Amino acid sequence: MSYMLLILEDPQQRGIRSEAEGQAVYARMLRFGDELKARGLLVASESLGSHAAAARVEVRGGRANVLDGPFAEAKEMVGGFFLLNCASREEAVAIAGQCPAAEWATIEVRALAPCYEDAAEPG
Repeated sequence: MSYMLLILEDPQQRGIRSEAEGQAVYARMLRFGDELKARGLLVASESLGSHAAAARVEVRGGRANVLDGPFAEAKEMVGGFFLLNCASREEAVAIAGQCPAAEWATIEVRALAPCYEDAAEPG
């Protein structure tokens, strides 16, 4: 089953690290991803840029509204993710506990929803 490990971090935490500290943290995350890949669990992973350059889009009444970041009300931002194929939720939760980012962020473990392609077909 597929699980997404979402890294939810304080929007300010990246700015309090020195460049060397940031590079060291990034290297730890890369090694963690390499270990998951070697175990045959990793489907994809990415680090996301700051929410300061993000945009939120919503369509209401047929009209798109775009809100550019940063988002002052944001208490956390998605800093990155790991997409895994695990045997169980318990395995995904255990892996989340091994993620280096769990030391400074929250790792949210979510199963991917089943695909409803068959229901969308006419007939």
